[in-house]
Amino acid sequence: METSEADGSSQQPNVFFDLETTGLVPRCRMEPGAARVTGLRVRRRRLSLHGRPGPTSPLREVLLSFLAFLQRLHRPLLAGHNIRRFDCRPLTRALDETGLRAQFDASVAGYVDTLQLAREVLRDCGMRSFKQEYLVKELMGMDYNAHDAFEDVLSLQKLYYVLQPKPEMVAHYTFSLSDVKKVAAADELSRAPKGGRLLPGQRLLWQHLEQPVKNIDGSTA
Repeated sequence: METSEADGSSQQPNVFFDLETTGLVPRCRMEPGAARVTGLRVRRRRLSLHGRPGPTSPLREVLLSFLAFLQRLHRPLLAGHNIRRFDCRPLTRALDETGLRAQFDASVAGYVDTLQLAREVLRDCGMRSFKQEYLVKELMGMDYNAHDAFEDVLSLQKLYYVLQPKPEMVAHYTFSLSDVKKVAAADELSRAPKGGRLLPGQRLLWQHLEQPVKNIDGSTA
């Protein structure tokens, strides 16, 4: 998580963030593919990173700490890469679970996905990909350790100032967490069988976001 002024002036600050959500809370089974990519694993409800035990904190405690940080910045804009379809979904669920959603919403000006900004700024540049790692390499000649949240946000902050999106573009692509469920619902409907009908037992993703989390031991949170 990194902060900066929107244009190097005293305007609204940006907070660049990235959630390695597979390690957000060590209570759920982790997919093998996610473990290989991130190096995070959960065994016997204990989190490890590349085989070394890692410190963990209760979800509510982490969110309260993040909230206190944001409140000191007077309603910043939260920016991240591909957050609208990824990071903001588990964040929304976590805030709803812990009853912190209203406080969080009141503490930020909104969210902006740098993936959308990059596609707009670079739409005529013939980019083969808009993944953050590719853009950082192509535009800045840099390599970094992707899937390390700290390195992700440092490189994203630098990438943002290379892109230099105009304020009106940022405003156009700014969204709220209330929009996240709408996007999730639209995604699911687009994958539904012809006619838009779900199969028996199917649910929209936004409905899954509202379900309690099942812990490894079978209890629910």
